[in-house]
Amino acid sequence: MKASRVYLETTLFNFYFDEDRGFAHASTIKLFDEIAAGNFIAYTSAVVVEELMKAPSEKYEKMSNLIQKYGITILAFTEEADRLADVYVAEGIIPQKFHTDGLHIALATVNDLDMIISMNFRHIVKRKTILATGKINNLNGYRAIEIYSPMEVIEDEND
Repeated sequence: MKASRVYLETTLFNFYFDEDRGFAHASTIKLFDEIAAGNFIAYTSAVVVEELMKAPSEKYEKMSNLIQKYGITILAFTEEADRLADVYVAEGIIPQKFHTDGLHIALATVNDLDMIISMNFRHIVKRKTILATGKINNLNGYRAIEIYSPMEVIEDEND
């Protein structure tokens, strides 16, 4: 089976180190293990790196080291993605205050990735967002992007 090309949103880098998150933390670790095993080809973006830089320096170092450790490709910010994110905001899918969340979806879309993996259930991993961004993407010449949490995509040993 061909490895899916996935966009890792900012929350995953936080959940990797947040042991208080229980199953969500364990699922995030498992996702990174599957990236290392070649089950996924991982991407993130300069936008994520900017968000990570807001963390205290020690935490930033640990989170940013994951990018190198797992061979994650960093996608550049593009005007094309910014315009698409603006449409998500204008259509009321993503609040203006959280434009960056729309930018994550748009960057994965314009780079023709298979899916976004996130733990952001307020604005990204949400049925309304998935359906509405898919429709907007199609209207703008892109395909709908799949959006999941790590728990939905990792392999379960019991399956």
